[in-house]
Amino acid sequence: MRRAAPNKPQQRRRRYWSNEVTRKSDALDLEPGVFTWRDPKRIARSLKRSAEQSLRRKAGPYQSAMSMLTFYINRAGHNLPAARMRVLDQAKHELRRLFEKE
Repeated sequence: MRRAAPNKPQQRRRRYWSNEVTRKSDALDLEPGVFTWRDPKRIARSLKRSAEQSLRRKAGPYQSAMSMLTFYINRAGHNLPAARMRVLDQAKHELRRLFEKE
């Protein structure tokens, strides 16, 4: 015999491995919501601080910070609004400046 459907449909949460990496990266301990901030300088400073303090990263601090930022941009893909993409691109330039790579 079939069960009656519950009053509220069961909600399924989609889980993406990329979200898990962003939240629980083995390389960096990121501040919560770092990629949602509007100030590219603040994002870059936070990534730099996280990369320099991390004892678990395998590469240098610059490469680790830039990799995490690029990873986030690539995972968001076409779903990333143009304004958000501009802020994150500016954060890349700021990160290069902070690490004296430009």
